[in-house]
Amino acid sequence: MVEDGFRAVSLTTVSRFAEASTLYREVFGYLDPEYGLNPRLLGALASNGGAVVGILDDTDRLVAFAYGFCGTDRRGFYHYSQSAVVALDQQGHGLGRMLKHAQREVALSHGLSRMRWTYDPAQTRNGHFNLDVLGARGRWFAPDMYGPETDRVIVEWDLNLEQPVDFDDAELTQLIVPDDKAELRRSFEELFGKGLAAVSCRRLPDGNAAYFFAAVTDA
Repeated sequence: MVEDGFRAVSLTTVSRFAEASTLYREVFGYLDPEYGLNPRLLGALASNGGAVVGILDDTDRLVAFAYGFCGTDRRGFYHYSQSAVVALDQQGHGLGRMLKHAQREVALSHGLSRMRWTYDPAQTRNGHFNLDVLGARGRWFAPDMYGPETDRVIVEWDLNLEQPVDFDDAELTQLIVPDDKAELRRSFEELFGKGLAAVSCRRLPDGNAAYFFAAVTDA
């Protein structure tokens, strides 16, 4: 996959795994080794059915990468995307979308048709990317997933869909994103508890950010 001087590749060498580990620490600002990413883990994933994909610029520098592995539930197997990282000086150039589509190609080649990952629902820009740009669906809520104040929405992406599905806003349930995270948590838990899925996140004409929810049948 090549786009505007960038190309998506599968990472397969020790040196590339080390580059990815360094980029991970730089982007997230992790100094404590406890929060580092072991290059050997990336190698094990790449060799055993996982996905480690990267974006190289025209100088062959690794500027973004993502990794994931196979998960399973009562509906079968899916690809779980653990993390996606884009260099600070390259954010906003569409590399996140390239990464997800590169992961999609790997997952499809392994016979998987679903992908999952998580994001902070208060980060509405990420919500818009996941739901509107990619067409994933917010399906489940994980309060304090990584500790206090780390609520996450688990999204699922149907990899067989080439384009996001269009919805009629009149048939959707709207949630104006509150400033209070506790209220946001309560709202998501209530709406997911009713069997709804988040299908869109975008700015309204008045400037407020809003989520839109639709009924689903395969919870």
